[in-house]
Amino acid sequence: MTSAQFSSIFQQGIRDYHVRDSVDISINNRYNPGTLEHLLYLKNWIDTVQWHLEDIIRNPDINNEEGLKIKRRIDASNQHRTDVVESIDSWFLKHFGDVQTLANATINTESPAWAIDRLSILELKIYHMQLEATRSDTNEAHRVACQAKLDVLRTQRVDLSTAIDALLDDIAHGRKYMKVYRQMKMYNDETLNPVLYRQKRGSL
Repeated sequence: MTSAQFSSIFQQGIRDYHVRDSVDISINNRYNPGTLEHLLYLKNWIDTVQWHLEDIIRNPDINNEEGLKIKRRIDASNQHRTDVVESIDSWFLKHFGDVQTLANATINTESPAWAIDRLSILELKIYHMQLEATRSDTNEAHRVACQAKLDVLRTQRVDLSTAIDALLDDIAHGRKYMKVYRQMKMYNDETLNPVLYRQKRGSL
């Protein structure tokens, strides 16, 4: 698969979400479990829901109880997102498992999945900036400013897509190799977060 195919899946996920445009709707993943496509669609769905949760929590009139509930949803979403990105990298690691790396092969500063993660977020930025650039309930200055930002985002998509395709090609031909480094987030782990493990110890 190429970056253009990744973007196509992300764009489909964003369109599917906005049919109902609610953070409470369930995902309807059209791709078969275990496939890269399934993981990519899931990844983008998580991003899209979280995008809107981030909007909601910035409402200055939100009450404390609702705000805390949304914040915890965002925390859980971040962990889920990380897990899925690592699953995508595991897929690539298996996919390229038989490639013989060259003697002078190097490792990239960023794994394929984390680069693809940025592409998913970029597609969301493009989608929403396009909406802002064409709004009818604002002034022309706003639309012009948003169009300029949209042009930059589209250029970023070209550059990032080119870099992703080059990285995958380098790995496929042994010029680069990859590893999967788990993020090892500590704040969600009750054995590593001092607030959580002290609270658990105190309740015993």
